[in-house]
Amino acid sequence: MPRERGEILRRAHDLLMARRPEPAALMTSEMGKPIAESLGEVAYAAEFFRRFAEEAVRIGGDYAVVPDGGSRFLVLRQPVGPCLLVTPWNFPMAMGTRKIGPAVAAGCTMVLKPAEQTPLSALAPAGMLREAGLPDGVLNVVSTTSPGELVGPLLRDGRLRKLSFTGSTEAGRLLLGQSADRVLRVSLELGGNAPFIVFADADLDAAVEGAMLAKMRTIGEACTAANRFSVQAPVAGEFVRRLTGRMASLSVGPGLDPGAQVGPLTDEAARQKVASLVSDAVGRGAVVRTGGGAVEGPGYFYPPTVLSGVTADARMRHEEIFGPVAPVTTFDTEEQVLGWANDTEHGLVAYVHTTGLDRGLRVSEALETGMVGLNRGVVSNPAAPFGGVKQSGLGREGGRAGIEEFLETKYVALGTP
Repeated sequence: MPRERGEILRRAHDLLMARRPEPAALMTSEMGKPIAESLGEVAYAAEFFRRFAEEAVRIGGDYAVVPDGGSRFLVLRQPVGPCLLVTPWNFPMAMGTRKIGPAVAAGCTMVLKPAEQTPLSALAPAGMLREAGLPDGVLNVVSTTSPGELVGPLLRDGRLRKLSFTGSTEAGRLLLGQSADRVLRVSLELGGNAPFIVFADADLDAAVEGAMLAKMRTIGEACTAANRFSVQAPVAGEFVRRLTGRMASLSVGPGLDPGAQVGPLTDEAARQKVASLVSDAVGRGAVVRTGGGAVEGPGYFYPPTVLSGVTADARMRHEEIFGPVAPVTTFDTEEQVLGWANDTEHGLVAYVHTTGLDRGLRVSEALETGMVGLNRGVVSNPAAPFGGVKQSGLGREGGRAGIEEFLETKYVALGTP
């Protein structure tokens, strides 16, 4: 029953919040983000349970008279059916609850395949759901170090009705193709290449604060991370100076250290990619303002880095950095920066700082992204529809749109009364 499903989700929310330090420490131990950020993610993850507890009892339908008055029809909203949920390692708990919450609220059963780096962060909320009263068999968490061997057969299983995936664009394309054979309902939240635009009339204090949030959340290992900074010429020097000071002041260390503000990247391959992108940009004329070199000692650390004078042909202008590097380019006109911002196959999120309301709305409408942070460095909110356009994904998660992804519409034509 809808009320029962909602109560289960609400109890799971309360359990997750009451025990927040334990799953937070688990998350930091698995993927490295600072403990303060993990505590924040647990609260964010729990909020999806509370949000969809409220949506569970609001699944509606319709009854209407046809235009000629001769008959009636019903519109029913029913669960889509068994779902496969595939989640990433960078937000290992919240990306799980963002999918589980609406699926439970809609009345679907699920198989959850967490990232191989972070299975325990997925098992923790699943255990709390069971403790909250979710029946056995509704949510099935299956961890593996061979995702292709698990996901492929599940996509071919005749009982599956939906795939919800968060991960890279490359993997998303592959799964979309595999889903086509059985015409599955598909939701994809894929990669990004987020522009961060600062106009000359911006409040620079707010812009720098927004930049720190948009760039450094989860050490920059996020699809929503600001990837390309474009600052209008009159304020570019001052913005770089302030941003450099903030980035240089961050402390680097193990995530479980309470004083650490920047933890390690997920593995050596991730660190090598970041280093390669910085080296490429510097080789093309960029100037290192802070950071830019390896951190001595064990662990996959890379220092917070600011680059100025990054050229249009630098790889990091076209590839996700997925690390704590802010590359800054100067622009002159609104038309010029919009051309740069939209010159990408991705379209997840963009950030804009300006005090002009007309410009803010005009630029927000012109940006080819699913989300815009207007004078804000964080766009994620359980009450809002999260997702992108172009090759950043299909569908939306969160808000009312989130539960719609797990519902089918059925039309019933009634005979004449």
